[in-house]
Amino acid sequence: MYISEKEIEIRYAETDQMGVVYHANYIIWLEIGRTKLIEDIGFTYAGMEKDGYISPVMDISIQYKAALRYGQKAFVRTWVEEHGRLRTKYGYEIVHEDGTIAATALSEHVVVKKETFRPVSIQKVFPEWHKKYEEIKKQVPDGVRN
Repeated sequence: MYISEKEIEIRYAETDQMGVVYHANYIIWLEIGRTKLIEDIGFTYAGMEKDGYISPVMDISIQYKAALRYGQKAFVRTWVEEHGRLRTKYGYEIVHEDGTIAATALSEHVVVKKETFRPVSIQKVFPEWHKKYEEIKKQVPDGVRN
C-alpha cells in the first residue's frame, strides 16, 4: 500500500473563534491530499478534466480525534483504501507533527463523463491509472472483508 503525505501549515483564517481549525477545512485538506496522491503516482486531476472526465465525491466521512490550532503543522496522509470497477475509496489520516492523529476520513468517488455525468469505468478510460491504483491500493488479507 502506498501512502502519500502532504504538509499543511495551519493559517489563522482556518481557525474558529476558539483558535481551533474549523471542521469544514478538513474537507479541503482531504482534497489536497487526494490531489497529491494522484500526482505522486504520475497523473493529474486537471488532465482527467482535460480529457472530458470528472470524479465527484459520492460519500465522505470524517472522525475528529484531536484539535489542531493556528501555527501548528498538520500532515495529510492519503491512500487508496478500495478500488473497484466504478468506485474508488480513499483513506486519510490528518496528523500532528508528533504523529498524534487529529482526524481520520474516507471519501468515495466515481469517474463520470463531464457532459453527461454518466459513470464510466476508470479501467476503460484510464487503463494505466486503474492499473496503478490496483498496484498501490490497501491489501486485504484473504477471507477478510472491509
